[in-house]
Amino acid sequence: MPIYHKLGQLPPTRHTQFEKPGGGLYYEQLFGTIGFEGMSSLMYHLRRPTTVKEILGETDLTPKIAVEKSIKARLLKGFAVPPQDDYLAARTPVLVNGDVHISLAAPRQSLTAYFYKNADADELLFVHRGTGTLRTQLGNIAFEPGDYLLVPRGVIYQLAFDQADNRLLIAESFHPVHTPRRYRNHFGQLLEHAPYSERDYKLPTELETHDETGDFILKIKKQGVLHELLYPSHPFDVVGWDGYNYPYGMNIRDFQPITGKVHQPPPVHQHFETKAFVVCSFVPRLFDYHERAIPAPYHHSNIDSDEVIYYVDGDFMSRNNIEQGHLTLHPGGIPHGPAPGAYERSIGKKGTDEWAVMIDTFRPLMLTEAALGLDDGQYYKSWLE
Repeated sequence: MPIYHKLGQLPPTRHTQFEKPGGGLYYEQLFGTIGFEGMSSLMYHLRRPTTVKEILGETDLTPKIAVEKSIKARLLKGFAVPPQDDYLAARTPVLVNGDVHISLAAPRQSLTAYFYKNADADELLFVHRGTGTLRTQLGNIAFEPGDYLLVPRGVIYQLAFDQADNRLLIAESFHPVHTPRRYRNHFGQLLEHAPYSERDYKLPTELETHDETGDFILKIKKQGVLHELLYPSHPFDVVGWDGYNYPYGMNIRDFQPITGKVHQPPPVHQHFETKAFVVCSFVPRLFDYHERAIPAPYHHSNIDSDEVIYYVDGDFMSRNNIEQGHLTLHPGGIPHGPAPGAYERSIGKKGTDEWAVMIDTFRPLMLTEAALGLDDGQYYKSWLE
């Protein structure tokens, strides 16, 4: 981020007695990262957040790897991932390494039967289709197509969908996800040359405070295992909080593209970063204005990174036969570039209306068994005339 934010009731001084109107104390919790050096928020609960009635079971979610090492370019037909009712069951990992798991999901039903927490990874959810509300113990965020939803590790949440037709791209990052350092000054404020501003953030609102006891199931992902815990009170019992560690959203349509006299390299499209991968947003933009410009990307080698592009909407000018929901993998070690004919036909064009999300990883990605079932098997030959 960082942006200071707060919701609900707070005591005037941290770590002091905060009394309930009817007597007793609210329970303070520091929700922090990187020990006590990272971003954090202070929450105040109706009940102790430490009470657990039972541990009901566990499920190993380790992705099943089909291809560990490869130099083959791939095209995965993302919309071939079958819809499923349950949100977690619908999440289908396709490309993974030790830094990030990239999944596709088509959940049909809202997550209401239980609550979910990822204790392993920050989750960056990209909403391709669907509208609804991300509900968390730190407040709610309404979402729509094109939204990125960043859920820091440890946040308890549910997803409420407005309809059954939903499509998500999910990046589970084992490193903190944040805005690029070069976009911010030393105070943390976004600079004038950044392609978005603080006004574009969708911050949590409508803090839900539930004073309920009973049986509440919380599923927690830790070390790749989904643990099912039974809590005696509602997880959303926060009466107030403040700080810097909380979920937020941002829409790809608010990204303001940076253009130039000649073709600009992919870092100008960067939206988020970690120390292990970056996320870029490709949006409609004017093409280069040099009188002899070639708007299509020049051929380039991914020596040190794998490139993943998820195609959202519009006319993908550098590729042939690309549809919504397609996901391409250009592995490190070999060059890639425009499809045959795209380089030439881009000359003279004034702009593009493409929408896409790119994830560049600094370590190779492995394909899961589910990914092989989506692979067209022929994409690596698509540069042949």
